[in-house]
Amino acid sequence: MKKQICGMLALTLVACADPQIAPDIPVLPITDFTVETIADGLKAPWSVAAVGNGAYFVTEKTGGLKFIDQNGDVSDVAGLPEDIHVDQQGGLLEIALPSTFVRDDTVYLSYASGNKNANATKLLKARFVGSELVDQQVIFTASPTKDTGSHFGGRIVFLDDNTLILTLGDGFTYREEAQNKNSHLGKIVRLNTDGSIPADNPFADVEGAKPEIYSWGHRNVQGLHFDSETGLLWAHEHGPKGGDELNLIKAGANYGWPLATTGVDYNGAKITPFETFENTEPFVHDWVPSIAPSGMTIYRGNMFPDWNGDALIGGLMSRDVRRIDLENSKSVGEEALFTGLDARIRDVRAAPDGSILLVTDDPENGKLLRITPRN
Repeated sequence: MKKQICGMLALTLVACADPQIAPDIPVLPITDFTVETIADGLKAPWSVAAVGNGAYFVTEKTGGLKFIDQNGDVSDVAGLPEDIHVDQQGGLLEIALPSTFVRDDTVYLSYASGNKNANATKLLKARFVGSELVDQQVIFTASPTKDTGSHFGGRIVFLDDNTLILTLGDGFTYREEAQNKNSHLGKIVRLNTDGSIPADNPFADVEGAKPEIYSWGHRNVQGLHFDSETGLLWAHEHGPKGGDELNLIKAGANYGWPLATTGVDYNGAKITPFETFENTEPFVHDWVPSIAPSGMTIYRGNMFPDWNGDALIGGLMSRDVRRIDLENSKSVGEEALFTGLDARIRDVRAAPDGSILLVTDDPENGKLLRITPRN
């Protein structure tokens, strides 16, 4: 009877999943580290970008952009787009600084645009001059639009070849679109920094496919990092209930959503009978139950030498940072870091000096924290 009820709720498959039991992993509490609060009172902060001289940008999902100077003073950045759509998971998302920022002040921002009935992820290019954004250009808009407030993606990184990567969610109720190459939903896209399409994109000349697509079959990629030391592109994405994944991203590859997942639907019904699927890329690491992963970095620095080359991934639900021990692009271990902060971790970065930057998620009192070894 239980399987029949679960199947009726799901309207797809007729099986309920087994209970999800969290694995035992080593834990390093926050008391093992030194914590400095760089800024607090942030409203739903979403991402941080280090300027490089002790200053930072922090986006707020509610539509604000903060500049934090070397003294820790926080100021509002003016000139933000007027069409930011703040609803559920939508709002102002990532800010990313290309290597040219030091000479031309260029910044890139991703955000949700539109309204409840028709919204999409946009990518904005602008310059930061004084205390405002000028010379704004929307260089990409995902299509088609959707009528949900969930799964916008929005992470940005720059590759060594002067192109950029932007992640796009599946829109939650549009999950089948992740397997449709004529849609941006559930995709990772690659663009030139002016928004044009690189000629060597895997589907640039494929009829019926969006030429911006770099990889497909994603649910909602919320962590992204290009490791310039190895030339590898890493991403992780939210599963449904369980099935969060860390993936090594390859051009043209299909990552299987929703054909294969170790997660289940929120009502407990199986989404698919397959945990792997032919001609799709297997995950490097997954989480059952979910940790609700957020920002990530592949750590490179001198403060924590034992972590070099490992993935540091924030957890919203787990309220910690997960270190995935990577060897030859394989996961060989997991550790929970900074437990005891009692905060949802929205973003994780390695600062230029090798310290760890954390953004905590709170609607009224989000924080930017700096983590260093305890002496």
